Amino acid sequence: MAQIFRIDEAFDRHEELLALILGAFSYMDGRIDPPSSAHALNFELLRQKIVDEIAFGVRDGERLVGCIFCKPEDDCLYIGKLAVALETQGKGIGRLLLAEAEATARALKLPALRLLTRIELVDNHRAFAAWGFVQSGTMCHPGFTRPTAIEMRKTL
Repeated sequence: MAQIFRIDEAFDRHEELLALILGAFSYMDGRIDPPSSAHALNFELLRQKIVDEIAFGVRDGERLVGCIFCKPEDDCLYIGKLAVALETQGKGIGRLLLAEAEATARALKLPALRLLTRIELVDNHRAFAAWGFVQSGTMCHPGFTRPTAIEMRKTL
């Protein structure tokens, strides 16, 4: 049974967490330009991300099968690095993580969630829309003249 937990400075499974993120984001390789920022993560950056952001994990038994990183902003909680192990996708783990993000936003008195998803990942757009997110803008990564990502928000 999937169990959610807070990833904090006491967390000591960085190698497994990094493998989870890289595995979950691997389907994007060759599909998105520029490549995912997940490729820039290493153990030190991941440790710092855990300190700087609010992170949650999901374990199934002892196995880490999902994570989400949340960063408070002025008018919302930014969702980043939402990752679910490929073999456990479609089993409600992403929804469980987003529910925890919503609870965190409410506790911080933030009225919305915000995330970015790449232009090319149309299936992600549909999945986030099904979870109540609506497109609120686009952005261009540095060096690009065309939009490379869609911003989506969910009002709580």
